[in-house]
Amino acid sequence: MQEATTALEVGNRFEEAYRTHGARLWRSVLLFAGDPEVASDAVAEAFAQAIRRGDDVLDPIAWITRAAFRIAAGELQGRRRAAYPMIERSYELPEAARELADALAQLSPKQRAAAVLHFRDGYTLAETARIIGSSPAAVGVHLHRAKARLRSILGDDDG
Repeated sequence: MQEATTALEVGNRFEEAYRTHGARLWRSVLLFAGDPEVASDAVAEAFAQAIRRGDDVLDPIAWITRAAFRIAAGELQGRRRAAYPMIERSYELPEAARELADALAQLSPKQRAAAVLHFRDGYTLAETARIIGSSPAAVGVHLHRAKARLRSILGDDDG
């Protein structure tokens, strides 16, 4: 009976994580991958892996975010072309979102991941580095280059 309670508690932990953060995580992975199917598959697989690991996952959100981005990156690496599919579906997006999708498509995958995680989701350099499998210094470089590239593409309204 004790094991069933533990399994139920673990399941509840991941269910709560999904309800609280699942949609936000999906949107972040979508911005990174540019493909709704990749985002859906990566988030679902990350949650499934976390559930299988159970109590070994100490911080569900951090672990699942890291797994989802790595799963999506693996899927993108497996493709023959380096397309950002969101721009192919740009007719479905409002103009501002279409412009952002076009700009994100011009960043490298590491720059795009760092920008989404740090600027949009508020992760620190160290947290972003752990998620994308890099060092904080490298993430700082990716962010600097991404910001410069996005300013060049979208224009700098602060100047």
